[in-house]
Amino acid sequence: MKRIKFMLYFIVLSSFLYFPVHTQKTDVSNKASHVLVFAPHPDDDVIGCGGSIAKHVKSNHTVTIVYMTSGEAGLPKLKEKKMLARIREQEAQEAAAFLGVNDLIFLRYPNMNLRGTEEILTSLIAILKEKNPDIVYVPHANDEHKDHQATHKLVIQAIAQLTKEQRKNLVILGYEVWTPLQHVSYTVNISEYIELKMKAIQQHQSQIIHDKPYDEAIKGLNRYRGIMKNKGEYCECFAVYRVR
Repeated sequence: MKRIKFMLYFIVLSSFLYFPVHTQKTDVSNKASHVLVFAPHPDDDVIGCGGSIAKHVKSNHTVTIVYMTSGEAGLPKLKEKKMLARIREQEAQEAAAFLGVNDLIFLRYPNMNLRGTEEILTSLIAILKEKNPDIVYVPHANDEHKDHQATHKLVIQAIAQLTKEQRKNLVILGYEVWTPLQHVSYTVNISEYIELKMKAIQQHQSQIIHDKPYDEAIKGLNRYRGIMKNKGEYCECFAVYRVR
């Protein structure tokens, strides 16, 4: 029953409070001082917005990265899930260090089984209130991975339970990982940070296997975005969301 109520609440919430911004004309990074990044798994943060994170750090913004799961299901052939979780958390720490971030939160919810629960929602609300961000990064709403979809919905719902004063100037940026955006609202030139981003991604050695070189894939996407958006050699693109 609680599960049903939770889902119904989110449907109503989405209808009245949550909406995409078609074009973000101003540079939101100039207004940021506190940045909060939500990653479903270790590596999603650097893949989706690693260049933007590095740019925030260079601008002396406070950056916190929250990992919803530890990615223990990231190698199906490895039966020892606890071992992989430890490996992936260590890789996340090493990758974040390349970007200059040392404030990491590992929530350790089940990989491939993220669900809308009061426990998770309560933990996200507490983090949002403590960190009081100006910008929140989260996977975009239409990413095909179910953990990414769950993370997006949970973060939006948590933001909606903040006061209007707490969320009135909050910008939510939906980043690309598995599924490129069909409609881009905001573009960031990360040319200065692309090699740093690649080095950070390459710290996730457990995930960069011969048949799925994610580092090459995302560098290609960032180059494509740079060419098509004409805002730099390499760019990260985002959907912008607001919660009234």
